[in-house]
Amino acid sequence: MDTEAQPTKRDRTSRPDSPDPEERSRFALPARIAEWLPGGRVTLTLFACLVFLLLLSTFVVQPFQIPSGSMEQGLRIGDRVLVNKLTYRFGAGPARGDVIVFDGSGYFGDGDYIKRVVGVGGDHVVCCDKRGRIDVNGRAVDESAFLYPGDSPSSVPFNIVVPPGTLFVLGDHRSDSSDSRDHLGSPGGGMIPVGRVIGRADWIVWPYRHWTHLTRPSAYARVPAATGGAHG
Repeated sequence: MDTEAQPTKRDRTSRPDSPDPEERSRFALPARIAEWLPGGRVTLTLFACLVFLLLLSTFVVQPFQIPSGSMEQGLRIGDRVLVNKLTYRFGAGPARGDVIVFDGSGYFGDGDYIKRVVGVGGDHVVCCDKRGRIDVNGRAVDESAFLYPGDSPSSVPFNIVVPPGTLFVLGDHRSDSSDSRDHLGSPGGGMIPVGRVIGRADWIVWPYRHWTHLTRPSAYARVPAATGGAHG
């Protein structure tokens, strides 16, 4: 009996190092695109990064440069802030004290603006009480922590109820801010529709010495909800 082992034919189609057809096709398309593009893989990588940044800026966060002194001294001219564009899409809307960026076209003028939310839909906002403070829903708000030094809460008296779905906004540098007070007699009554809000300014990211997280002042946490159930 012949006991010599007979060589067996190996099944080369099942080799562990043989790429799966689907895997080959998965990497074939980028490789073909890279061959077609001038610069090859480098150009393809840069293009992919550009698309990623574009999607990030469109749907998640977007940088904005501060164009004026209306939000001093917290936000200075030239500061760059990161605006969170998702915060109001999957949760509650803008709250009192939030610093927001919004499209002011047709309300404040063409362009984007950055202001602080002082009143939300249903709020009764009055200026000013006997001590010169803004009053929201019967509660005086101490704004000294963020108002520009030397500024009063407002030199313009007002007594308004914020319509549902809109916001009453003011700059922190009240003497150098064109905001809801200046448009009370305009279409919309100086209010900004919530739908015009681009997002909430969460961080100052440039210049690096100004780097800080923007938080909601505690003064607004004590303001009671409006009778109509406005959030805040």
